[in-house]
Amino acid sequence: MFALVDGNNFYVSCERVFNPLLEGHPVIVLSNNDGCVISRSQEAKQIGFKMAEPAFKRKELIEKHGVAVFSSNYTLYGDMSNRMMRTLEQFSPEVEVYSIDEAFLNLQGICTNLLDYGHNIRATILKNLGLPVGVGIAKTKTLAKIANKMAKKYSGVFVIDSERRLDWALRNTPIEDVWGIGRQYTKLLAKNGVKTAFDFSLLDSNWVKQHMSVVGLRTREELRGVSCMSIETVAKAKRNIATTRAFGKKLSNFTLISEAVSNYAVRCAEKLRKQNSIARFVTIFIHTDPFNPSEQYIYKSITVTMPEPSSSNTEIVKAALAGLEKIFIPNLRYKKAGVIVSDITTEQFVQGNLFESANREKIKQITAVTDKLNGIFGRDMVRLAAQGFSNDWKLKQEKLSPCYTTRWEELPKVKA
Repeated sequence: MFALVDGNNFYVSCERVFNPLLEGHPVIVLSNNDGCVISRSQEAKQIGFKMAEPAFKRKELIEKHGVAVFSSNYTLYGDMSNRMMRTLEQFSPEVEVYSIDEAFLNLQGICTNLLDYGHNIRATILKNLGLPVGVGIAKTKTLAKIANKMAKKYSGVFVIDSERRLDWALRNTPIEDVWGIGRQYTKLLAKNGVKTAFDFSLLDSNWVKQHMSVVGLRTREELRGVSCMSIETVAKAKRNIATTRAFGKKLSNFTLISEAVSNYAVRCAEKLRKQNSIARFVTIFIHTDPFNPSEQYIYKSITVTMPEPSSSNTEIVKAALAGLEKIFIPNLRYKKAGVIVSDITTEQFVQGNLFESANREKIKQITAVTDKLNGIFGRDMVRLAAQGFSNDWKLKQEKLSPCYTTRWEELPKVKA
């Protein structure tokens, strides 16, 4: 049996942990630059807030209902996620972190009432972290996903442990809600009379394989209770790593844009080192506002090949700025920029460069010291000069909550 544990309105729930007065009130969390709604409390859903809609279009609704609005605080959400995943390790030796607020647990060998076990998981996370979660338990990961959706509609825990429950769950799950069935497959299946997960499970296996490949066939088998996907406890190294951001305001100043690009490049380098990888290609892009009809939309990108694959801040920033200089067009008002590193591999398989290897060990030592200092004193306390100190390009975060769990100066203060 597998369990899927999923946080309820996770970003909103993280905000409520440290502000209990928000309980029972409508709350929304916004995307980068305070743009669109990306998380809603149940109360916000009930008064009409939709996912991904621009917040500025709902100002009247926000004021009318006194909606609490927050900028996205990924530092806080990421730390709360890590704490949740560590808590889940108490309940299974195999935990697959599927997303920031979801994890699969392998319950093989758990000899107890699984409904009670699910409620214990839910109660422990609520007690330890203050986060409400739903727990779905079933024979396969795909069915656990369905069980989790059912859990959120009912008592918070749902177990598919009998043919009767399986039949009921499949009949009450629209085909578009099945994990792995995207929009195109939904349209294809609708044309063939498939409306629910139950309908899909009855399809001929040869037809499914012909029209939906092996992936579709695997989904069908999983819905029928045949496990085709195991728990993946080892995180796969990413093939591409990107850091892209919209500026807090439109920029035409090359110095400010280069500072932003330098910081994005450093973030990419940090992610590379975190998974013990190096990259050969650095792609940089910039573009103007695609939604402003009064300005011409310009998109420019270029890929720079480094002499030798690296995860060094210095080398990746150098490559990114070299690319930026080639594609930058003066007098345009740029809205967004990004850095992408690719052709990622591990250090042990790197092909060295005769003319670049002399300083390799020195660069690694400098990077190690920099990472250690920043780990102690905070991100970018030791930084490259190219990163600058300007705030003009940074994201607009007017409603940002404190990083309660990761910064000493922002710890919650309790008065007795």
